[in-house]
Order: sequence, then C-alpha cells, then structure tokens
Amino acid sequence: MRKLLSLTLLALAGSTAFAGGYRVSIQGQKQLAMGHTGVAVVNSAEVAFFNPAGMAYLDKKFNLSVGGSALFATTKFQESVFNTTAKSENLGTPFSVYATYKLNDWLSAGLAVYTPYGSAVEWDQNWQGAFLVNNIDLKAIFVQPTVSVRVGEHFSVGGGPIYATGSVNFNRNLYAANGTFQVNGDPTDLTIDAKGISAWGYTLGMMFNPTNTVRIGMNYRSEIIMEAKDGEATFNDVPGFATSLLTNTTFDAELPLPAELTAGLSVQVTDKWLLAFDYNYTMWSVYKSLDVKFNNGLPTSVNPRNYKDVSTYRFGTQYKANDKFTFRAGYYFDESPVQDGYFAPETPRNDSNAFTGGLTYQISDKFGIDFSFLYIHFDEIENSYDHNANGDFGGTYKSVVFSPGIGITYGF
Repeated sequence: MRKLLSLTLLALAGSTAFAGGYRVSIQGQKQLAMGHTGVAVVNSAEVAFFNPAGMAYLDKKFNLSVGGSALFATTKFQESVFNTTAKSENLGTPFSVYATYKLNDWLSAGLAVYTPYGSAVEWDQNWQGAFLVNNIDLKAIFVQPTVSVRVGEHFSVGGGPIYATGSVNFNRNLYAANGTFQVNGDPTDLTIDAKGISAWGYTLGMMFNPTNTVRIGMNYRSEIIMEAKDGEATFNDVPGFATSLLTNTTFDAELPLPAELTAGLSVQVTDKWLLAFDYNYTMWSVYKSLDVKFNNGLPTSVNPRNYKDVSTYRFGTQYKANDKFTFRAGYYFDESPVQDGYFAPETPRNDSNAFTGGLTYQISDKFGIDFSFLYIHFDEIENSYDHNANGDFGGTYKSVVFSPGIGITYGF
C-alpha cells in the first residue's frame, strides 16, 4: 500500500512541475505590430533578437529599444462528463531591452534582454481539475550579448551566447475528489517552488540583401535545458496518518526550451511601404517527458508530454505616412505542439490566429514612441489529458489573449 501510494503521489506531483510549451511571442513593439516578423527587417535595435546579423545595417551608431506589454489571458473550460465550468483570468508582463553600437563600418555589438517563455495560469482553488493544477507561475529571462559582422555590401552574419534564468511556482491537489486526504474539508495539496534556475544557449543569424529593396534573413536559437536543482516541495493539509509519507522535501527536474529556426524576407515596395514574411519552425519534439526526482528516497516520477514540432507563419507590413507617423499591421498562424490526449489545463493552448497592429510617433530624429496591440484567438477545442493516476480529465477549452504594449526608440 505504501509503495502504491508513493507511486501515485509522484505521478501527480511531477506531471505539471513546469508549464511546457508556452512560448510568449512578444519580443519588441515595432516587430510585434508587424505580426512578430523581423528576421529580414532592419528598423531598430529589436533586430538584435530577431536576427543579430541585421545590426550591421542599422543607420545610426547607437540604437536603443525598450518596451513592455500587459498580456491579458482568459480561458473558459467546460468539463465533458458533468458539464461543470471554470474560468482562468491572468495577467503577464513580458518586456524587452535592446541596445546596439556600431564599432566601425563592418562590426557592431549589441545586448538583448527579453522574456520569451512564461506561463501564469490560476484556476479557482479546488476546482474540478485541481488534481492537475490549481495555479502555476513560470518565468524565464534571456540575456544575449551579440556581435554582427558585415561581409561586403550585401551579406552579414551575427550571433552570440544566451544566458537564461528563471523560476517556477506551482500548486495542485494530490487527489481528485478523495475525502480521505484532507484536513477540515481542505484537500491535501502540493506546492513546488524553484528559483535561480539558469542555463546557456546561443543564437546565430545571417542576412543577405540581393537588391536595394529585398532582404533575406535566417536565424537559429539553440535548445536550452533548464535544470531545477534542490527546489522546494511542500505538502499542505496532510492528514495525520500520511504525515510520515508526505514529508516536505526537495526535488530535481529539467525542462527543455526548444530550438527555433526562422527564415524570411522583406520587400521595400515603395519608399513608404514595407512587406515582410517569416516562417518559424520550433522543435518541440524534444519535450518527450517531464521527469521529477524527489530527494527523500521516493522513486523518480516519469510523466509523458510527447510534444510535436510545429510551424508559425507570420505576415507583416509597415507604412511610413510622414516624418512623424509610421503605421504597422500583421497576422500570424501558430500551431500548437500539444497532441491529442496530452492536453492539460496548465498550458491550455491550441492552434491560434493572431492579429496585430501599432504605430510609431517620432518626436524627433533621435526619439520615438512605439505602440502595439496583439489579439490571439485560440481555436475552441475538446480534448483531454489521459496520463494521470487520477484518470482522464477532459472537456472544452476556449481561450483568448489581448495585449497592448508601449516602447521607446532612441538613437544617434
């Protein structure tokens, strides 16, 4: 009985220690407004993220772009058996800081700080899916120093290391509708918390300008393995008969942040009008399973995820009306990496259509203010997670995201 209880506990505790697959595509206000295109666009220091090779083509010697967004996400859920409902409303605050400096005609250096991964999902405590997740808060910040080398008039390369740092806090009930594991009506739950998680990766890019009006770009960001060592695992509302088993402990786990390859082009149709297209391929299939080791002698928990590689198709346009105003719009279609039977409420995302827009008001030749907005509509989906010791959990999910953003651009 003790062994069976231990195995059940580990399956529950490990399955959502991290929110896998939650990519936050808000890495700059100008480029977000253009459908998050940018691998072949050179219009600000944001190019340090989208394709560091493009830093060599910036007109000004020093360029700075700073921006932030408020990300409002709403998910509605209806359970498939009893038709009960739940709702999660969450706020995220992705940000970015980019700076570039032209050392000479052929060499530029830059620094990028941005938040490409994160998840904040908070359901009502003890809701019908509480044995999978009550709430989770995943944060990751990337720091990326880069260099760009211009080889002749038409070709450049760029890249640099990426230092990733992050944290995770997660809470879930141990069992579904089990009156035995509770204290005064409050079900036994587990909180997992890990801070100071860090790892290294790299980015490489190239840019080719076959004509004065066409740019072609390609950028690769490597896989990064985030390893949590000696995180805290805390049990709450433990009944007396289980206190010897459900003891607070530490845990080790790791989460792969997948490699990405992006290729695209931009066309300067007229002096005022620019078009851009990006194709992004994210190698999510590296995320096969989440394995969690508890450091109190209990066996390792193995929890399948079975993500798949996916594509994103992005389209953007920019129109410079005059010296003061530049307008932007865009669209992208983003495939979900989550396969049927692996759909868990800590990452309730399906295929999505995103619509973007924004503008820049140029106060002076050196200083401008950027505005952006993003609306994401996730396709309604009826799906389930079928790999939990408490049984299958499924229903219908409806999700939307709205995100206004503001930034500044400065250069001389």
